[in-house]
Amino acid sequence: MTNDIQCRYIGSMEISHVLNRGVDKRSIFKAQIDLERFFDGMKNLNTIETVGHLERCRNPVSTNPLVNLIAYNLNPNHFHLILKQVAERGIERYVHRLTVSHSKYFNLKYDRTGTLFQGRFKAILVDTNDYLLHLSVYVNLNDKAHARGGRLRLSKSSWGEYVDETREEICEKSIILNKFKNKDEYRKFAEKTLRDIINKKIFLEELGNDMMSKPGFDRNI
Repeated sequence: MTNDIQCRYIGSMEISHVLNRGVDKRSIFKAQIDLERFFDGMKNLNTIETVGHLERCRNPVSTNPLVNLIAYNLNPNHFHLILKQVAERGIERYVHRLTVSHSKYFNLKYDRTGTLFQGRFKAILVDTNDYLLHLSVYVNLNDKAHARGGRLRLSKSSWGEYVDETREEICEKSIILNKFKNKDEYRKFAEKTLRDIINKKIFLEELGNDMMSKPGFDRNI
């Protein structure tokens, strides 16, 4: 089942929840600068044009992107992205660029060799509006879910964009926020959903289940 989800063809304009984590659940970010470097890649590698070394490539607002980014969350040992594909094989090409670039950077910086990520990324099709709305909360507040409502020491997410707490604007938020009267209504929806997520996470952990190992684990939140 997992391989079907990982390798399925993602059609044009489809929205997918993309995630991956470090091999053996190891860290993929050890310092804030690692998060910022990955975030830099999220902006500058999102183009249909050929790109070279990230440090020499600056294209933060491409007129020909591979994907539209809807939400993201970067955690110490994994990441979540909600992506809308807008170019042929856009999601595959975008995530490949991100992970290869980060792996080379991370291995060089920390003097390591071998695979950094746990195989090929998972891409789970978002097929209903209700799923998309709940998923946006799961991704925006994923660090808080792991910290039981607090915040992880090392994390970065798009939550601030959705509630006007940051000036960084890289997400296409209208597809989510247009379903609510205003941002405050979305915040209230998100806070309630977060409580449900935390309760479910605690329940699954008590059963000994690994949420990330089950494609679609985020659907029933």
